[in-house]
Amino acid sequence: MENFVYSNPTKIIFGKNNLKRIGHEAAKFGKKALVVYGMGSIKRNGVYDIVLKSLSENGLEFVEYEGVKPNPVLSHVKPGIEKFKKNSCDMIVAVGGGSVIDESKAISSGVFYNGDVWDFFTGKAKIEKAAPVIVALTIPATGSESNSGCVITKEETKQKYSAHSPHLFPKVSILDPSITFSIPKEQTAYGAVDIISHVLEGYFTTKDINSIITDNYVYAIVKSVILLTEKILENPEDYNARASFMWTATLALNGMQSLGYKNVEFVNHVIEHSLSAIFDIPHGLGLSIVLSGFLKRLMNRGGKLRIAEFGKNIFQLRGSIEEISKETVFKMEEWFRKIGLKTKLSENGILEKDFITVADNACELGKLWGWSYEKKDVIEILNFQK
Repeated sequence: MENFVYSNPTKIIFGKNNLKRIGHEAAKFGKKALVVYGMGSIKRNGVYDIVLKSLSENGLEFVEYEGVKPNPVLSHVKPGIEKFKKNSCDMIVAVGGGSVIDESKAISSGVFYNGDVWDFFTGKAKIEKAAPVIVALTIPATGSESNSGCVITKEETKQKYSAHSPHLFPKVSILDPSITFSIPKEQTAYGAVDIISHVLEGYFTTKDINSIITDNYVYAIVKSVILLTEKILENPEDYNARASFMWTATLALNGMQSLGYKNVEFVNHVIEHSLSAIFDIPHGLGLSIVLSGFLKRLMNRGGKLRIAEFGKNIFQLRGSIEEISKETVFKMEEWFRKIGLKTKLSENGILEKDFITVADNACELGKLWGWSYEKKDVIEILNFQK
């Protein structure tokens, strides 16, 4: 088990009917908020009214900034920065899922920077200061409500890159499972794969497999997600399933998911970022494709024992390492398809002729993330899912 330093300053307020506390929490950080949200679902499910009422009752002024896309884009971040400045806002209230939170973090990083905010995503500049972000989480999946990263796509260049800084941790995140009943089935499925992928990146790429507590943390997350997703798809208004799912999403990417592991690489996320940057497919869908191909390649590249250990713990499989590893890979992809996802690239309009473009794009991001993969490795993973 490797040495590590862990710190997570985000205050989490979890539970039923807690959304109305957002104004009280936000008021601790100033008098005026930029309220950032997506394409309007919060107006249909009542979240919008609860948030704005709470802000008003706690003496906060606010201006709204709507229209965040599911894969948030730089062209929408920049006007958000200007709106924050023009209206002399003190903070950002992010009302939505990971895309809204990520864009809010990007805006928060740009309001104190005189250059191009994209500099933070390419490594040209370091985030030294950011406006406070207060979160009302509506779609659990990315863990952005309790981590220090954000992902944005630059549309012109098809680059889906990330920025990281301790300054990007949300100050407060309110996790109210009672507002998640109306999340569509496909969105629940996308979130489930995203959560699983977050913990499996470290589990399958670590060079040190002697972190027993972290392994068991991973098993707990994955087993929980599989069980809870099926419960939610059967009964979308199962509060306890929604609540556990929401908390599991936070635990899967709050910094604890790979503590003690060595030289972790986010291989699947790098490749998926290229798929969604180029083809604008949902992030969770892209991950179901890439992770399926990644596991098939790993099985042929010395990873059978690790896959077999995973299969024993997740699916209670028994047999030889060869048998268990093959069955594990099959069962993972089978489960993705069971919850409604199409795990073949061709099923999603991505053809073999596109693989070189995807691989080139992924390798550019991979360089920034310091990964050890090459273009041929990416193409090999894609070929398993063509």
